[in-house]
This record gives sequence, C-alpha cells and structure tokens, in this order.
Amino acid sequence: MSSSFVSQLPLAPLGAGDLIDRAVRLYRRHLFVLIRTAAPPVIIVAGGWILFSISARRVFVTTETDDLLLYGLLTTLSLGLMLAGYLFMLVVMGGATRTLVAHLLRNEPVTARATYTAVKARFWGLLGASTIVLVWISASSMAAFMGAYMVLIIFILGSVLFATVIPWLMPVVMIIGTLIATLLGLWIFFLIVGRVAYVPQVMLVEGKSVFAAVGRSFSLARGNMRRLMAMTLFTTFATYSALMILAIPLGWYGYLNGVNPWNSAQWPAWYAVAYSVLGPLSSIVLTPVWMLGLSLLYVDERVRHEGYDIELMAARQLGELPDVNVSSPLGTALHSLERQPPPPGPPMASGRVLNLS
Repeated sequence: MSSSFVSQLPLAPLGAGDLIDRAVRLYRRHLFVLIRTAAPPVIIVAGGWILFSISARRVFVTTETDDLLLYGLLTTLSLGLMLAGYLFMLVVMGGATRTLVAHLLRNEPVTARATYTAVKARFWGLLGASTIVLVWISASSMAAFMGAYMVLIIFILGSVLFATVIPWLMPVVMIIGTLIATLLGLWIFFLIVGRVAYVPQVMLVEGKSVFAAVGRSFSLARGNMRRLMAMTLFTTFATYSALMILAIPLGWYGYLNGVNPWNSAQWPAWYAVAYSVLGPLSSIVLTPVWMLGLSLLYVDERVRHEGYDIELMAARQLGELPDVNVSSPLGTALHSLERQPPPPGPPMASGRVLNLS
C-alpha cells in the first residue's frame, strides 16, 4: 500500500456507509493479496460442502446398509470440515486486523505472510477464542429464531381472527407479521452476537488472553449493532449476487444437457459438485470484504471510545511506548508478538553484608 494511505484514509469515527466504502477501497487496492489471505479457510469450507453434497444425497437413495454407514460417516466428516473452515476463518480474521493496524502504525505492507505469521504466534489461543465465538453465534441464532417465531405465531393467530371478520385482511396481516418477525430476529441476533465481534482482533492487537479478550470485546461493542448489521447484510447480498452470476450459466448448461436444476435429488455427480463449488467460490472473492469490515469496525470502536486515532498518530510521530502490559491508551498501540524478557530487578548491593544490629 502506498505511503499516502494515511492521508487518504484518515482515522475518524465511521458510519455504516463509510465503513463499507473504506472496506471496498482497501479490497480494491489489495485484491489478490486479500484473496490469498482468505483462500485457505474458504477452501476447507468448499471441500466440506463438496463432500456433503455428494454424501448427503447418497444417504437418501442407497439401499445397502454398508453404503448407508459409509455415506453417513462421510456426511459427518463433511460437517466437521465445514466447522473447521469457519473456525479457521475467525482465526485468520484476527491476523488480518493486526496486519491492518501494523500498516496504519508503521506503514508496513499488507501481505498474506504477515497475517499468517501473526496467526501462527497465537494459534491455539485464537482457536479457543474462535470456538467460544462460534458457540456464541449459535446461541444468538437460536435466541433470534425463538423471538421471531413467537412474534410470527402472534400474527398468525391474529390473522386467523381477522379472517372471520375481514377475509381479505388475512394476507396483509401475515405479510406485516413476517416482516416484523424478520426484523426482530435480525435485531436480537446482532444485538447478542455483536458482543463477541472483536475477540480475535483484541487477542492479536492488544495481546490479551482468551477470556480477557472476551471481556474486552464486550466492553468495546457498545452501539455497534447497526454498523455490524449493515456490514453483514452488504456482504451477504454481494455474495449471493456473485453466486447468482455463477449459478445461472451453470443452470442453463445443465438444462441443455438434460439436468433439471430445480430437482436436486436427480442431479448427476458432476452437476452437484459444480454447484457446491459455486458458493465457496463466491465467498472466496467477498470474504476479504467482511474481514476488512470487521477490522475497520474494531479500529473504529477504539477511536470512538478510547481516542485510538490519537494513540496511533502519537506512535507514528514519536515512536511506540515500551510494551510493558499497560492498558490502553497508556500502553503500546500494537502488542508485540514476541515474548518480552522480564524487567531487570533492582541493582544488587555491594558484596559487604550490612549489619543492622
């Protein structure tokens, strides 16, 4: 990245639109580097999806007990691969944030090697933290589903009551209820999941332990729901748009070769594998935008709550403070990945023993 990046991308509080805009600008500037950085976890997820698409379909059509056991084991293995890929994605996200902060601070180049070097230094801690985050995401999804389901049930009962009086009002109530339930579910999900959005970033930028990083993420994640939701929805819509661009030509090609794109139970193996690759392929292109968005959101939270922009500017101009485990903003702007030697003890007295009697 050019040395003029600091002047082109000033450290200031970001709105949702500014966050997406700057993530896209960074992505355009470092397209191939970021794709290489995001590729390993996405490839693992892609392998899991391909294996799942083959084995899960065979489970429902096989008649042999041995084959059923084999495909059941392959389905379990594919789910494990996908889980490992998503965990690895969270781990890499922390390294990407450290690379971004190191560039802001020291104008270091943004490379995949720098990201994975940072990940390697704290891999097992990051793996444990990512597991906690994934469990928290699952719990948030369940809470959001239950909230949306309860609201939808209320509107369904209301629409049945309205149908006995004004029949044409029933579909209107159902549509309004579905929209309200969806919005409520999204609000609950992002309100809860946003609390752990910065755990990998805190570990690699601030050098916190796993549980300290979780607590630190809770304290930082105040008022980030709308920006986190906007970033997630933007990335999701962009990914599905890219998926449609890839899926439509494949669907036409399959249709011309006698494949019914709407009946997945009758897909041949080549079509099922090709369709399974499309999702990870679109993700590998757009996952860096999500990673950059969360990295910028973490920096923005520290700018808003702690004056992190002043800390980074002071470190650029005057040099960093010694990394002595002092809490920000009095500590170092970027924690060192290398183990620091213990501070020297007090100077030893002379060889003579002082007689206090």
